[in-house]
Amino acid sequence: MNPYDDSRTKREQVEEMFDRIAPVYDRANDLMSLGMARRWRRIAAREVRRTGAQRVLDIATGTGDLAIAVMRRLPDARVTGVDISAEMLSRAHVKAARARMSDKIDFIEAEAEALPFAAGEFDVVTVAFGVRNFADIRRGLCEMARVLRSDGRVFMLEFSIPRSKIFGPLYRFYFRRFVPWVGGLLSRQRRTYDYLPASVAEFAAPPEFIRMMHEAGFYDCRARPIMGGAVYLYTGTKHARVPSSLSE
Repeated sequence: MNPYDDSRTKREQVEEMFDRIAPVYDRANDLMSLGMARRWRRIAAREVRRTGAQRVLDIATGTGDLAIAVMRRLPDARVTGVDISAEMLSRAHVKAARARMSDKIDFIEAEAEALPFAAGEFDVVTVAFGVRNFADIRRGLCEMARVLRSDGRVFMLEFSIPRSKIFGPLYRFYFRRFVPWVGGLLSRQRRTYDYLPASVAEFAAPPEFIRMMHEAGFYDCRARPIMGGAVYLYTGTKHARVPSSLSE
């Protein structure tokens, strides 16, 4: 879905949206997730550590939290973070400098559907809560497969709507009422934080997203529910031979 209207591309609107909220993005995230977003990224980073990857690409890196979390667990690796928002990336650079990681993490302005990297350049690709903002999700998944080496791994965190009869309604109320209110209060960009729950509601359900991963060239794809299904960690491995039509 487009954040605001159909008169401009989704990419243009998402870039503008994150440029505007960049100054309060981290504070809003901590408040809206009650601090849980940090824990979810740590879970993903621990899984990445088990791969022993040397080259990691973090797509939709935002202010660099997952890239830095991965770097802490794989100090001998090289991490590259990409995002379409220059304002978010400027804050990622500051965070990396404070963590004394500027020499090990590269931040580049780029879109998920047209990654400026060679085929097979990375061992692992990660995304934290950014897939649903891709202008073309299928194309983004195919690009992930293209830049991964054979048997490279992908790790993606994404929001979902819990199905529990008790937790589900409570979570929907929190997500549709509290999140936009807090985000709008901090950023004065209420429309942006109205888009967040709407984009989650429209995102593919886990079985459908797993199917999309298979179509993009991944196998052993799994969806691990976190916090009762409010968040999923999607994982997959690139086939040794991905049909060229998927990456063109």
